[in-house]
Amino acid sequence: MPEEMIIGKNALFHAIKSGRTIHKVYLSHQLNQKTENEIRRALGKQKVPIQKVPRKKLDELTKGKHQGIVAVVAEYTYHTLEAVLEKARKKDELPFLVILDQLEDPHNLGAILRTADATGVHGVIIPKHRAVGLTETVAKASAGAIEHVPVVRVTNIAQTIDRLKKEENIWVVGADERQSEDYRTLDGRSALAIVIGNEGKGISRIVKEKCDWFVHIPMQGEVPSLNASVAASILMYEIYRKRNPLGE
Repeated sequence: MPEEMIIGKNALFHAIKSGRTIHKVYLSHQLNQKTENEIRRALGKQKVPIQKVPRKKLDELTKGKHQGIVAVVAEYTYHTLEAVLEKARKKDELPFLVILDQLEDPHNLGAILRTADATGVHGVIIPKHRAVGLTETVAKASAGAIEHVPVVRVTNIAQTIDRLKKEENIWVVGADERQSEDYRTLDGRSALAIVIGNEGKGISRIVKEKCDWFVHIPMQGEVPSLNASVAASILMYEIYRKRNPLGE
């Protein structure tokens, strides 16, 4: 069975809470007894082997950044688009999706997942090719959100957008600083999918052609653009703000 490695106390606890299969846990000899007891209680009746090892062993596995805890877990699972849409239906909520077009930086993906969890995004869609997938680095950058935000990996982003628009009546909005509307005009009370492009090239031409319209984030400084994960976070929080106004 394919496996992944997760590092640190919080990552392990999030994995346990989400129901991920834990194959083995390595704990440093120097780990305090209180933390070890917390881990054993969290695992409960699961028959997970726990091995105490020298800190040097964990250093070799993780390049020294492990907090005395490393776990071997089942490979990250991708979800289906149907499951993500059903999640929204069960909550009686309008779908709120994020589509990442050829995003390459795992730190950006992790940060986007973290904000997606905070803002109620039902799922994140990524392409199978020429883009970052779910990795250990993404997991670490997500601060545990990787365990809670469904990620859908599709062969063709453009075709997926067609389906969202025609079959699910979801508006698709691209982030583009050229010839677009201010992001504050977004109607958060509609079924929406926000498209974020590649860190350097932006949204690809074919995906742009599928978007219903575009929004930009006004900037007063000299730097012409924002980091992809920062821009995505601003847009996600704008939708959250519109869907959760003060006083309601």
